Amino acid sequence: MTITRQDELDGMQAIGRIVANTLQAMIRAAEPGMSTRELDDLGRRLLDRSGAASAPETTYDFPGATCISVNEEIAHGIPGDRLLRAGDLVNIDVSASKDGFFADTGASFRLATAQPDRLCKDGHRAMQIGIAQVAAGKPLAGIGASIGRFAEKRGYTLIRNLASHGVGRSLHEYPEEIATWPSRAERRRITKGLVLTVEPFLSRGGRMADEAGDGWTLHSVPPAETVQFEHTVVATPRGARILTLPG
Repeated sequence: MTITRQDELDGMQAIGRIVANTLQAMIRAAEPGMSTRELDDLGRRLLDRSGAASAPETTYDFPGATCISVNEEIAHGIPGDRLLRAGDLVNIDVSASKDGFFADTGASFRLATAQPDRLCKDGHRAMQIGIAQVAAGKPLAGIGASIGRFAEKRGYTLIRNLASHGVGRSLHEYPEEIATWPSRAERRRITKGLVLTVEPFLSRGGRMADEAGDGWTLHSVPPAETVQFEHTVVATPRGARILTLPG
């Protein structure tokens, strides 16, 4: 989507705030002994209360309102009977639509631990570094190049078949594949008003994502702890405006 009118920006900010508030509420509610289905049920109630619809369900018939991935699962985890435990590495991805506008956000966290988690901290930093490269007229390749430099310096790898994407009028739209790793093949430039996600998958050794037998859940290959952080942003001449902020 390319935003050209104030009503479009208003619509994107509204759904962006909804998914951000839902994500933060789910993170706060997560606790040892809770099932991922119970956590997803909370997300569904919050989306329903806000008049929003789960994008994975409506777009792809995903079996859950949100994606909740735990430990060896790095994305598209199906909510179910799995019980959360202290120390689990949890990722929640929330995407939804309202009034014809879609937004997408996600975050990873270590459950019920007092100590800051270096991988999660660096994953969030990797996303911020990528967002800093978003501005009208700049190359799309700058996002992956900057994240790649950070990952290499810190001794991480990046999952290279899970990319950022355009979003706005649908969950995935042009530009559908935006590398969050260095890519010499990427020649496109960011246009004013372009709406996109920035969502690197930072890993302690993983390089690809492989689909499990359930047809949804993705695992790291080779197996390694992996985190994902994601914002939906719009490109302006002065930089990125983050649309998925709670408020």
